[in-house]
Amino acid sequence: QVQVVESGGGLVQSGGSLRLSCIASGSFFSINTMSWYRQAPGKQRELVAASTSAGTTNYADSVKGRFTISRDSAKNTVYLQMDSLKPEDTAVYLCRVNAVVGTAGSSYLYWGQGTQVTVSS
Repeated sequence: QVQVVESGGGLVQSGGSLRLSCIASGSFFSINTMSWYRQAPGKQRELVAASTSAGTTNYADSVKGRFTISRDSAKNTVYLQMDSLKPEDTAVYLCRVNAVVGTAGSSYLYWGQGTQVTVSS
């Protein structure tokens, strides 16, 4: 079983910064991609940023230049540094982990519960 826990959300003024953390724990052989998604009320969940085990990253166009994803593989942790926050960034931010589990080497997706980010204007 793999547990995914996010932290670091909160209330911040427009133009401010927050740093989210996500740690994966439990029984797995390795982690492939670690990703941040967000979901605002009444909207679909969307990919914000992702970090692969090979070191590549990708971002949603709406956050490029403002958000930075980083990863500490030794700690099974991924971070999301969010700068120049805007009210439209308000959402629940969720971490998704693609982990290899079991002797067959299959990978599965695991989600955290999410952390609320609220940006006031």
